[in-house]
Amino acid sequence: MEFNKIIRGPKRESNSEESVYQILDAGFLCHVAFQHEGQTMMIPTAYGRKENSLYLHGSTKNFMLNQLVSGQTACISVTHLDGIVLARTLFDTSVNYRSVVLFGKALMVEDEQERMDGLKIITEHIIKGRWDEVPVGSENELKATMVIKFTIDRASAKIRNEGPKGDEEKTNEVWSGHIPLVMKALTPVPDEKFGSSYPVCESVKNYYEQHK
Repeated sequence: MEFNKIIRGPKRESNSEESVYQILDAGFLCHVAFQHEGQTMMIPTAYGRKENSLYLHGSTKNFMLNQLVSGQTACISVTHLDGIVLARTLFDTSVNYRSVVLFGKALMVEDEQERMDGLKIITEHIIKGRWDEVPVGSENELKATMVIKFTIDRASAKIRNEGPKGDEEKTNEVWSGHIPLVMKALTPVPDEKFGSSYPVCESVKNYYEQHK
């Protein structure tokens, strides 16, 4: 993995494989940018990581996935918003965040074992343990599912995790500081189609306990 030099906000640079992987592993939603006939597009989707690659999946007719396997270099970004930073001026107001921007190419996964492994990696990345609790899908549903493998060639990581900066000389008497933000899980809601007679699965209980 090579790293892009960060020009704007270089003090926030966190270019290391460890930082990139930590940011990727902290979530499961990315935004994928690609081109089609000169038109730039960006679409959000779920992902799972294994080593230096991300697995994505969707319908075999999925427009984005079919463009990604055409040989073009794509860009994938992941951002976690960790807080609102309120300085004594709007100019110095900011946010705390962790973000990565990735560049690389994607290939369609043809090997059936790797295809199933890719689906498991995505599933377990979203909610650990769910793969063993429910079936993957019918044979026809699996045939209609495409899995692609995006290999990270270049990356950049930025992190901001502090209070206001740049307003040290301001004399206006107003509160300044930061508001931490977190994503948390609320009480799981059962599917109304089946009622509430079934016990909550271990994967759901574990996810809720870790994120409530």
